[in-house]
Amino acid sequence: MTTAAGRGTTVVSERAVRKIAERAAVEAVPAGARRGEDTAKGSATVRGRRADVALEVALPCQASLSDTVRRVQSHVADRTRELTGLHVDAPRVGVTALLPARPGWSAPLPDAQLSGGRTPLRWWSPRRLPTGLCTLALTALCGALALDLVLVHLAHRPAAPWRTESVHWLTGHGSADPAVRMGAVLLAVLGIGMIFLALAPGRRGLLTVSSSDPRVRAAVDRAAVALLVRDAVSDVPGIGPVRVRVRRRRAAVRARLAFGPRDTARDAVREAARAVLDGCDLRRPLKLRVRVRPDESWEPAGTERLPAPDTRVEGEVS
Repeated sequence: MTTAAGRGTTVVSERAVRKIAERAAVEAVPAGARRGEDTAKGSATVRGRRADVALEVALPCQASLSDTVRRVQSHVADRTRELTGLHVDAPRVGVTALLPARPGWSAPLPDAQLSGGRTPLRWWSPRRLPTGLCTLALTALCGALALDLVLVHLAHRPAAPWRTESVHWLTGHGSADPAVRMGAVLLAVLGIGMIFLALAPGRRGLLTVSSSDPRVRAAVDRAAVALLVRDAVSDVPGIGPVRVRVRRRRAAVRARLAFGPRDTARDAVREAARAVLDGCDLRRPLKLRVRVRPDESWEPAGTERLPAPDTRVEGEVS
């Protein structure tokens, strides 16, 4: 009988795990909203018998984002675990686009058995670039100092010139020296910047979406919300060019009125924009500001253009 060591080992590559996760994500998205290979893009990391999966998916705007993301997470984890035999935690899912659904497709109803959860008001940034730069600088400084100390105490070599010169310079300059004060100011500014990065959420372009599952965190880009509001307002009769600006706490709609009553058009624009914002199910509802200006060719309702006067001159016939 062949021993376990002689039978070999099966290794599942990260590329295979990524492909399986992407395919599983496509399966979890409603059939009427799939867009082929552009539906999901992912990455995978395999460490022993454990796999970490991250996905970026495009979902239909009519679907409930929180419920759809939860469904994608569950299906991807179960399907990847079944096909690869690896232990897969709940994958990280990011919604990168909201796509219009195909005709005849309706969004699935939310799961009524889910309990209400709390979604954060802001989407926190991991701050990879500042953290990486600070870590690299501190690692280089501490590594150089540790290496010099090891060479001095174990190899009995003289201290590095940069360290001895720095110590001599510091002993000869007090707190009143302009260079010392300038260095202290720079360190203080750096410290304040690090505190600000630690306390500020970042990712100002994302708006969090309410979730019925406390395990699901979803967010939507402000540009996508502005695009949805603009499309809805453009369908209002009589409305011409539309400009929409979505901030963290308010949305501003500016539209041009080509024809029709101004007050009626303003109310219709407000209702259309508010319906889209309510449908996004944002964690913090946005304040809506609507401004409708008549176009240059606009005329009040009920007025008729008078015909131009006849300027022809007819002579009398005697």
